[in-house]
Amino acid sequence: MTRVFITGMGAVSPIGNDVATFWQNLLAGKSGAGRITLFDTKDMPHNIACEVKDFDPADYMDRKVARRIARSTQFAIAVARQALADANLTIDASNRDNVGVLMATGGGGITEIEFATEEMAERGWRSVGPFVVPAAMANAVSCLVSIETGARGPVMTSTAACASGHYSIIEAFHFLQRGEADVIIAGGAESAVSMLTMSAFGRMGPLSSRTDDPQHACRPFSVDRDGFVAGEGGGAMILETEEHARRRGARIYGEVLGGRLTGDAYHITAPDPEGDGAARALTGAVKGAKLQPRDIDLVFAHGTGTVLNDEGETKALKRAFGEHVYDLKITSIKSMVGHALGAAGAQSAVAAICALREGMMPPTINYTPDPKLDIPIVGNQAAPCNARYALVNAFGFGGQNVVAVFGRVDE
Repeated sequence: MTRVFITGMGAVSPIGNDVATFWQNLLAGKSGAGRITLFDTKDMPHNIACEVKDFDPADYMDRKVARRIARSTQFAIAVARQALADANLTIDASNRDNVGVLMATGGGGITEIEFATEEMAERGWRSVGPFVVPAAMANAVSCLVSIETGARGPVMTSTAACASGHYSIIEAFHFLQRGEADVIIAGGAESAVSMLTMSAFGRMGPLSSRTDDPQHACRPFSVDRDGFVAGEGGGAMILETEEHARRRGARIYGEVLGGRLTGDAYHITAPDPEGDGAARALTGAVKGAKLQPRDIDLVFAHGTGTVLNDEGETKALKRAFGEHVYDLKITSIKSMVGHALGAAGAQSAVAAICALREGMMPPTINYTPDPKLDIPIVGNQAAPCNARYALVNAFGFGGQNVVAVFGRVDE
């Protein structure tokens, strides 16, 4: 079976707009949460988020292009270009037909629809610009990366709500194993912090109400957790077949060993309280990677900080790993970067590869143990680890469960 290596990475996040800064701030336990600045929150009760800061799209694309696309697509292009540069990979006439793009998003350009609707309500239909639809369409995150980089292989956008981010990595793994490309730019991007989405989430109930203390608001797996903090950003990886990577002498960060998708068939927003679908995804991912549960060292949890999610994920981990669950190191980086929806899994995947390479596990900050969730959370301080294998969990609205398996490659 064709092995799939990771040879480059990119990140845009609320705590750093490159992989090195992102990773160092994760280890330091830095929170990216604060008051929302992307729009006027007026009298809105939910007015905090983990926003990307100091991001200039002109660093990655022409300003004319940047003006015509959604912020989420700007992030997608940025992380793709970072990853290509990190992999020392140039796309040109000799390889462009064998380089694909599989980026993910949850909401795509949902904010563009909101802005255009407001403009139309105020000024009439003639105010609607010609680029609203291409800016809003979800597949722009992949198509614009393809256009900007020149990659002409398979181009696809995965949209699986909060599970989108590393589903694209699993799907890229399958494309490469089937021989449909030599290289794929895979990951996710999201920017859905807007009045519409924050109002909707606020009315739905999963947001943290600790708006007086943004940096301590998101508390995954903690006894006093009360909801997630919205985030944004992107993450990307360059995936290559082993043959292609070795032929060009690429630096190898790690390996994608596979993953598994399952459905809860339970509720459009709430997770299965018993964690059945998540447990089946965990078990299937480990089995598909030809590993045993005892082989897994690290788990980058979905860990949103909501009461229901963290309970269900805890039950799923116990069902999948049995007593070995107490030997794991488990963390949720959402405590620092918030919940970036369709980009969340990609951000966690980048962090997982860094953890395997660097021998350090980032913490879950703001953590106070919950006796009901008696799993080994890496709380508040980073922890050393000598790990071979890591899982990344992502569970999306509608009951979509995605678990990806990554391995360390010693070169």
